[in-house]
Amino acid sequence: MNRSLYFLLIIIFLSGCSLGENPKLWPTSKKINQDININKEKKTQEIFSKENIINEEFNANLKIKINDNFDTKDSAYINSNNNGRVNFNGELERVSRYKFSKIKNFYQYEPEITFDNKDIIFSENKGSILRFNENSKLMWKKNYYSKTEKKLNPILQLANNGRFLIVTDNIAKLYMLDVLTGDLIWSKNNLAPFNSQIKIYKDKFLTVDFSNTLRCFSIKNGNELWNIKTQSSLIRSQKKLSLVIVKDKVFFNNSIGDITAVDLNNGELLWQLPTQSSLIYDSAFSLETSDLITDNKTLFFSNNKNQFFSIDIDTGSFNWETTINSSLRPTLVENILFTVSSEGYLFLVDKNKGNIIRTTFLFDKFKEKKRKSLKPTGFTLGSEKIYLSTSSGRLLVVDIATGKTISVLKIDNEKILRPVISSENLFIVKNNAIVKFN
Repeated sequence: MNRSLYFLLIIIFLSGCSLGENPKLWPTSKKINQDININKEKKTQEIFSKENIINEEFNANLKIKINDNFDTKDSAYINSNNNGRVNFNGELERVSRYKFSKIKNFYQYEPEITFDNKDIIFSENKGSILRFNENSKLMWKKNYYSKTEKKLNPILQLANNGRFLIVTDNIAKLYMLDVLTGDLIWSKNNLAPFNSQIKIYKDKFLTVDFSNTLRCFSIKNGNELWNIKTQSSLIRSQKKLSLVIVKDKVFFNNSIGDITAVDLNNGELLWQLPTQSSLIYDSAFSLETSDLITDNKTLFFSNNKNQFFSIDIDTGSFNWETTINSSLRPTLVENILFTVSSEGYLFLVDKNKGNIIRTTFLFDKFKEKKRKSLKPTGFTLGSEKIYLSTSSGRLLVVDIATGKTISVLKIDNEKILRPVISSENLFIVKNNAIVKFN
């Protein structure tokens, strides 16, 4: 075949292989709420079109009544991540303050308090760990980082079982201390930094690193027992990942939205469920998923992509999905799920069907100009009220029955973290102190 004829045939072939005027690039999915719309006039394609974010009240005059059954903070609570409803109805009088060094880039991270009886254990800037007693007296302060490591401003995650304190960080170290004395028992290094909660289970503990790998370690010596790798993302999200444990199974999320179930005893993969289309994996850095919570039959969680999910823990299948835009940890009380959207709406959701029962606006006591930059950072339920922290350092007190904001308390001018209730006191972490209320 001469060369001219060869090129002519190629041109004819390519001319017949048009994608058409209105190509369907990816199939639509009810599960992930993605459509492809084409604007013919402007010749542009809208690849991601999600349902509108809810920003109006619904059944705002509906009052609810919850039975006086209060949850306790035991191992079941810790493993399920479900705060539930705690028997607390304090007057919010400041009784003490636990002071520490200012944490650099505090607005980006989610350091948590861990408790040992009535004592508080917390980590501050440059990797120091502090233990305070209930009277705010410093019992010990320990730092096991070199000068070079301190300059990296390590962010620590803590968990304890009453005997040992497990520590992981964002510079790939993990170590264990005696919880009473703070003495170092062992120290190890990981292949990647850590970015998740820590769950202690019998003689082992579990955590997820920045490579989206779940790792199981021995408490005795810190040796790795097994690991499960999931798909990694090129860009590291600062949003902390979460884990829950039900019986001998662990369930965790990764930075691209996959939910994975693993057998705790041998590290066997049981199931894995993507919640996001593969189309957005490259933009996973923008995905912020709430903590997983469970009632031992179902996983519940939401994200900042306007999705709230219910997943069956045995089959790894969706029970339902509803439209709520939130990366805050939800709370389950009886058959009602509580959550607060990024726009400041309190949602009550039926846990069985996913139907929205009531929506009320919580930021109505703020001027409209301030509402634009105001974000909720976490909440907890007391006996009659919801306590909601915000990015502006304000604590909102909300009536559970009506969903209306009762009062606004100034804690600081900057971000404060999710309120925590323990031993009939409420604790709030700010940039350089923990404030205790009764």
